[in-house]
Amino acid sequence: AEDLEAILGATPATRQTLLFSATMPPRITAIARRHLRDPVQIRIARESAKANTAPRVRQTAYIAPRAQKLAALCRVLDAETPTSAIVFCRTRNEVDEVTETLRGRGYAAEALHGGMSQDQRDKVMKKLRSGAAELLLATDVAARGLDIDKLTHVINYDVPSAADAYVHRIGRVGRAGREGVAITIAEPREHRLLKNIEQITKQRIEVATLPTVADLRSKRLEITRASLREVLLAGDLDHMRVVVESLAEEFDVMDIAAAAVKLAHGTAGSGDDDEHIDIVEPPRERAGRSDRTQERGRSAPRGGDRSESKSKREKPSRGSAAGNRNIVRLYIGAGRNMGMRPQDLVGAITGEAGIRGGEIGAIEIGDKFSIVEIPADIAPQVQEALRGTTIRGKKVTVRPER
Repeated sequence: AEDLEAILGATPATRQTLLFSATMPPRITAIARRHLRDPVQIRIARESAKANTAPRVRQTAYIAPRAQKLAALCRVLDAETPTSAIVFCRTRNEVDEVTETLRGRGYAAEALHGGMSQDQRDKVMKKLRSGAAELLLATDVAARGLDIDKLTHVINYDVPSAADAYVHRIGRVGRAGREGVAITIAEPREHRLLKNIEQITKQRIEVATLPTVADLRSKRLEITRASLREVLLAGDLDHMRVVVESLAEEFDVMDIAAAAVKLAHGTAGSGDDDEHIDIVEPPRERAGRSDRTQERGRSAPRGGDRSESKSKREKPSRGSAAGNRNIVRLYIGAGRNMGMRPQDLVGAITGEAGIRGGEIGAIEIGDKFSIVEIPADIAPQVQEALRGTTIRGKKVTVRPER
């Protein structure tokens, strides 16, 4: 705001000034009143959807526990297969951490935030516009003013606290008559924020259940089938027939084709099919009762056992690493400064301690250390295994977090 005042203060009094804004909150209105002379407000009317037609921007939300949001994001990306998408995060650190994790899982992801130089920002945008990157992870501030022609998806890694922020984010898809998809990953406690956004924007956000592993496998099979169909239609397969003919002397032709499909399908898998995500069913709407009444109905009954209700309310929802098991947070003396990534920790723990990746909970990576959530009953086994190995070529300190 100070920069804006300085620029306008240095311009001639005879200037012509126009103001454009996707929303008109009080602060923007105050700027208009101060710097515009006898302004005329031109408001673009909301496009009214025709009966029995789908909205131009499909708005969907998925509910996932906090510890499993990243796994939920990956599952949504696999199901949606966006051509080009922006994933909005709250902070710079979150942008960096999620970007590194997605890269480790094979996604072409780039980060964009205020801590980057203009040269770095230009390189990132060039990759996105050329198709070299398919995902852009950004904060609200860093993404202001971005216009990407081929953008198909906007994904909120968190629910924006203000409806205006939500409008600005999803307004980047569905422009100029194009269709788009807006997806929000919400924690169970954030469901009311979604309702507030619906009330202000007068648009419905469908709360759906996360795609299952079976859904993803079916999606990948369909992609494999479509790819094979394109190859068959293109022809030019003569040089491959010799392989089929030689194998046909030993195996059935149908079995050979099935093996080829299996091979092609295997290269398209993400390798994260076994990652467990707790299914959180969307809250049911109650006819004739307001959200506030519903909240009261879920609270502890008057005169009842409040301690039991409080314990249920305060118990955090955890992923497969917890289940009904107690959790220990392990301190590992290596962080971002050493190039530590979540996949490095997961690989070391599963490889050395012999446990499944699904048993590992949330991972936090700082500059000089990392924190990993592990079930208490296998924590000693993990500590002992990591003390005897190296991560990224170095011995590291491993102990329970103090």
